[in-house]
Amino acid sequence: MKDILVVFTGGTIGSSITEGSIDTDPANSYKLIDLYRKTHDAEQAIQFKCLQPLQLLSENLHPCAWTTLIKAVEAEHPDQWAGIIITHGTDTLAYTAAALGFYFNKLTVPLLLVSSDYPLDDKRANGLANFACAVEYIKRQMRAGVFVPYRNQSEAMHLHSGVRLASSLQLSGDFISVQFKHHLEFGAQGFIELTEQTRKPCITNGPKMLPVFSDSILMIKPYPGLNYSHLDLSGVDAVLHDLYHSGTACSSMQWGASCSLVTFIKRCKQEGVVVYLAPAIKSEAAYQSTCELLNAGAKMIWNMSIEAAYVKLCLALGNFEREQEINDFMVSDIAGELL
Repeated sequence: MKDILVVFTGGTIGSSITEGSIDTDPANSYKLIDLYRKTHDAEQAIQFKCLQPLQLLSENLHPCAWTTLIKAVEAEHPDQWAGIIITHGTDTLAYTAAALGFYFNKLTVPLLLVSSDYPLDDKRANGLANFACAVEYIKRQMRAGVFVPYRNQSEAMHLHSGVRLASSLQLSGDFISVQFKHHLEFGAQGFIELTEQTRKPCITNGPKMLPVFSDSILMIKPYPGLNYSHLDLSGVDAVLHDLYHSGTACSSMQWGASCSLVTFIKRCKQEGVVVYLAPAIKSEAAYQSTCELLNAGAKMIWNMSIEAAYVKLCLALGNFEREQEINDFMVSDIAGELL
């Protein structure tokens, strides 16, 4: 078997605890490899090449870090490896998984992001198990693409498509794929197919792109009483407005124009800022509020998680200037992100 490329970026999986504070530790990065060697005697023949282009807690991530990470992987000629494993923190794991999933949509080998819910010294940590699953996936020469192996506490190990991973559940370290449509389950019997998507060929519809991600997108989360007059649009090229689970947000003028997304959409249009909405499942009928938002000029990003929608929009604005090019890219199924 060819060697495996391991790329360390920090995160909890590369951290230690000192006087009650969890922070990245340069010495901890390679501890993962050492632990794997000690617990998997039969895998001593596997060779890893390691590099560390980033060292940060993932909550401190900026879109430009994705560019740094992508360039580091590309410099190693990714197709020459049996597979690639990237360690990452959990806080922004879903965003980076989507970024790599979109950019590397034509990759011919598996690329897996591995995280840990606790530092590796903690007996509760799942980082080693997640890493071992990633190695096994590469060993078995499974489907190429970007994936995230992750075992929630007291649950089976699941493999998630990078462009379908949702952020961790609130007050929890658990992860799910959107609509609970996990890609594979891994256990004593090996990898078990869970969805029809598993058997479909890998989608490679994406155009050739530069690893450039716009940082001029304002993402807004809806909540009762959100006052849009408090929002500054200086330096904003596009707005991505999150939605409630029904694909809705407040369109009513009952509480004043400043609390209506319809009014905010019209304001954005006057200032040359496009408003995108997500997530929402496209169906034969939509709530009246959603219809009002679309009639006001907002663009819906259908059938995609909010994390994937944000990253895809970052990549679109970083690569294309013409509105039609951006729109075409956003509606295309680049890496299997559309449900």
